[in-house]
Amino acid sequence: MSVLEKVRPEQQPAVAREPRVTDEHGRRVRVRELALRYSLLLAVLALTVGPFLWQLSTSLKGPTEDIYSSPPSFLPGQPTLHNYARVADTVPVWDYALNSLKVAAANVVTNCVGSALAGYALARLRYRGRRVATLAFVLAMLVPVEGIIIAQFTTMRELGLNNTLIGVVLPGCIGAVNVLLMRNAFLNLPYEIEEAAFVDGANVWQRFLRIALPSVKGTLAVVAIFAFMGAWDDFLWPLIVLSDPSRFTLTIGLNYLHGTFANDERLVAAGTVIAVAPLIAFFACLQRYFFRGVGEGAVKG
Repeated sequence: MSVLEKVRPEQQPAVAREPRVTDEHGRRVRVRELALRYSLLLAVLALTVGPFLWQLSTSLKGPTEDIYSSPPSFLPGQPTLHNYARVADTVPVWDYALNSLKVAAANVVTNCVGSALAGYALARLRYRGRRVATLAFVLAMLVPVEGIIIAQFTTMRELGLNNTLIGVVLPGCIGAVNVLLMRNAFLNLPYEIEEAAFVDGANVWQRFLRIALPSVKGTLAVVAIFAFMGAWDDFLWPLIVLSDPSRFTLTIGLNYLHGTFANDERLVAAGTVIAVAPLIAFFACLQRYFFRGVGEGAVKG
């Protein structure tokens, strides 16, 4: 063999590489860790969505199906919408839903407008007592509702608003947590934009309406969703302030299904689905704005 002859290494067979999985930061994630994450997500999903799916399944089961079978059956054998019609025949569910819609819509408007104005004032305006005002909103979050509900009822009675939908809306028309959410959203906006608008002659209202408010649509959607859910699901305060059945909200009206027809779980499940469906629809309409909060306040080129 010549000394100039090179010895070629033996060609080794290609080893199949394991697919690389990375997180949002580009770091590699192990398969076991990924499996653990998905297992936890599935467990949380089962705990949160499972009861609603069970109620939906129960509401679609006919009168001859056993809802207490073991093992339980999620899929109804003979799906029917008759239970929903029975709910409407038992209680004026659509009148109650209309009352709840009025209360929820008013709560959304007042919270969005009031929280945006208060949050902008706390974040952008310069005046004495601004820190004290911010601290007052923080302390308001620490007070439990049960501790002030008697004072609220006395106030509504003195104002003559008992047994009215206005009395239901007024105590929760502006939430402290919503004001702080809007304040933090406005604080994340760069000051240079408003300073440029101020140099161009824009007053406070123009800077608020044309510059600041369009930049915090995501947080405004969060406030709207929280306000709608809080007003739609509220049971204790409408139960205290309302006495006329014609003004009952949906949560109070559906309580009659538990009292009079406690043994008919299909009827109760149908009423529960009717109460939850508007929340799902409202969130579906605003979800594209709900998840925009991460990038809010960024300067767009």
